[in-house]
Amino acid sequence: MKTYFSIIQITQQILLFVSIGILVLVPTLLALYPESVPVSLLFTVSHISLFFVMTIRPLSDLLPKLTFIRPLVILRKGTGVLSAAIIVSFLISKLVSGNLVYFTGFFTELFSLATLAKCADITAVILLITSNNLSKKLLGSAWKKIQRLSYVYFYASSIYVFILFNDYVVLSYMIIVTILTSLAFLANKQRKLNQQI
Repeated sequence: MKTYFSIIQITQQILLFVSIGILVLVPTLLALYPESVPVSLLFTVSHISLFFVMTIRPLSDLLPKLTFIRPLVILRKGTGVLSAAIIVSFLISKLVSGNLVYFTGFFTELFSLATLAKCADITAVILLITSNNLSKKLLGSAWKKIQRLSYVYFYASSIYVFILFNDYVVLSYMIIVTILTSLAFLANKQRKLNQQI
């Protein structure tokens, strides 16, 4: 188990390192050599990472006897940062290239499909900025509430991708996350009731 924890910690550091690399490299490459950026692959990685973030906690609550699952919750930080870093890197590239039309759209495209994308973008920025120990200390009890924006990030981006691209894989992600989260909520509630008896 000690080796397992060490592997998880190393994986966490790699994920954070890769995220920083993405934030630095992707906007630059998009500005200078846009054809060299595997956009579709990056978005796929972002969605898979986010799917992991949304499923691992409820799975660990639902399957407490599978002791190898609980330590994987640690990786929520690294995979969440990776997912958000990919999205934020594309936002930075728009700023760098002077594509201000996208940002003015935050105020002019209310109640449209684009609103979902922008909602996901905003929450990705907030989650990326607050996914560190300093923010955790400064925000105190509010930090956990802010991290719940991961649900907004997940559903806004997933609904947008499903509607726009007819992506049934993303639809399956939403169904799985909704079922697991609901079951974990009910299981935790039942556990608390049992402890009170």
